[in-house]
Amino acid sequence: MDGVMEQPAEDARIRSASGVPLPEVAVPGTAQRDPMDPAGGPDGGPDDRLGLPGGFPYTRGIRPGMYRERPWTIRQLAGFGTAQETNARYRMLLDGGATGINGVFDYPSLRAFDSDDPRAGADVGRGGVAVDLRGDFDTLFDGIPLDEVSVSLVSSQPIGAVPHLAMYVRSAERRGFAPARLAGTSQNDFLMETAITIAPEALPPAGSFRLACDLAEFALRTMPRWNPVSVSGYNYREAGADAVLEMALCLAHGQAVVRALLDRGFAAEPVLARVTFFLSAHSDFFEEVAKYRALRRMWAHWVRDELGVRDPRAQLLRYHVQTSGVTNSARHAHVNIARSALQGLAAVCGGTQSLHVNGYDEAVCIPSEHAALTALRTQYVLLHETGVAKVADPLGGSYLVEYLTDELEERARRVLERIGELGGIVAATERGWVHAELARTAFADQKAIENGERLVVGVNTQLDGDAEELDRFELPEGSLERQVAALERARSRRDREAAGVALKLVARACRDGENVMPAVLDAVDADVTLGELGRVFRDELGRWEFPLWQEC
Repeated sequence: MDGVMEQPAEDARIRSASGVPLPEVAVPGTAQRDPMDPAGGPDGGPDDRLGLPGGFPYTRGIRPGMYRERPWTIRQLAGFGTAQETNARYRMLLDGGATGINGVFDYPSLRAFDSDDPRAGADVGRGGVAVDLRGDFDTLFDGIPLDEVSVSLVSSQPIGAVPHLAMYVRSAERRGFAPARLAGTSQNDFLMETAITIAPEALPPAGSFRLACDLAEFALRTMPRWNPVSVSGYNYREAGADAVLEMALCLAHGQAVVRALLDRGFAAEPVLARVTFFLSAHSDFFEEVAKYRALRRMWAHWVRDELGVRDPRAQLLRYHVQTSGVTNSARHAHVNIARSALQGLAAVCGGTQSLHVNGYDEAVCIPSEHAALTALRTQYVLLHETGVAKVADPLGGSYLVEYLTDELEERARRVLERIGELGGIVAATERGWVHAELARTAFADQKAIENGERLVVGVNTQLDGDAEELDRFELPEGSLERQVAALERARSRRDREAAGVALKLVARACRDGENVMPAVLDAVDADVTLGELGRVFRDELGRWEFPLWQEC
């Protein structure tokens, strides 16, 4: 058994979720190198395809001892209703053992619409917390020690991420926490604005990307513990991408952000240390483990070989993982506990630095307290009871995992080259290529479910029995009315002239190509609302009509 096993015909091969052909059994020679031979380099040391944990190219993890040295951050997603209601959930999770906050905002807040906008009413407080003003952030983080707890602001679209960070900073300062003491992340992903959630209005890709870089520049200069960009591979995957497309879009986007900030005068090392990624954990266990390993290797090689950066700390791919919402089923919803646990296990075996495990009822509602605590405790089962935290890269050397790592890397590289041919990720988005690829992979996945090629419990197999009754979470009654009333009170008591002047200065910064963050911070101080800032950004940077049928 010293070579690849004979394969069946191409059309009969069993494949991974992303279409990688799978051998009946992986043997020496299945991967591009023998994973059991660590001495693959010319000097007798580990070679540039595998290496050791904590060493280039970080295929096997970013630290030598991985979770022996430090457990991953247990960061459960939370957000619904008003700031007061979400603050109670944050406190419950922190008291239950969460080690970081992952705060999600409702759709109007993400898109920079006020809660009393006629287009917003049906979504206020649903799927995330509603925020309109700096005062909402005062309430949202009341009683939480912001210099001790890492906070992820899941403000995915830059049009919302810029005001959200400004409100968070000003709120923290009022409580005595200087920006330099704040640790956390802004998601801040222009593809979320222009390719994933484009309704009802989206900024043009170049304008959205510019806002993302303005936020990043501000954080790099004033917030040394803040990660200003978290490239949202998770959301690409939820929108239909397979593992290969998720990888390629993440790499292309991350590279574009780094290059843009270098053009703004930053050195490479501090930028690279602060660009992070937000990845998905799907159900194809071995493929997901391989995905994380391949991404680390590809990023490290790009940093060293393309940018010429030799600082090991700057070569590390840092990321958070969330288990997959789109794989969860409404029927037999308690089976989602098993799904999410196995997906979380893949993330840990793949070397994540931070993890969110989904609640079992998220296919039908905002997670109930019971579902949220079950998901939180699932992470502690992974940490304390499975043994996977005791050894770095526990699946490293597996013939199958190494084969999949090599295959995913090669396939993602080809997609990355195509994005380069189109002029980069911003140009590829402007041309509609990103949208077309997401539609293609989403259609292929749905087709596989509908024709039975891919079996999903509770969707197209194991359908017997009544769907169990869930104690569904209900949005607290009157949340919308309370949010709108608070917004109206704030508008009535503010200095209207000061607010108007502040908005004009934001508009001027947009027109003049200045970094908008200083003007937005001043506007937040004047109690300018999120929706008012969003309107200025749209008026000055444009409203995009994305190309549905453009040749790519």
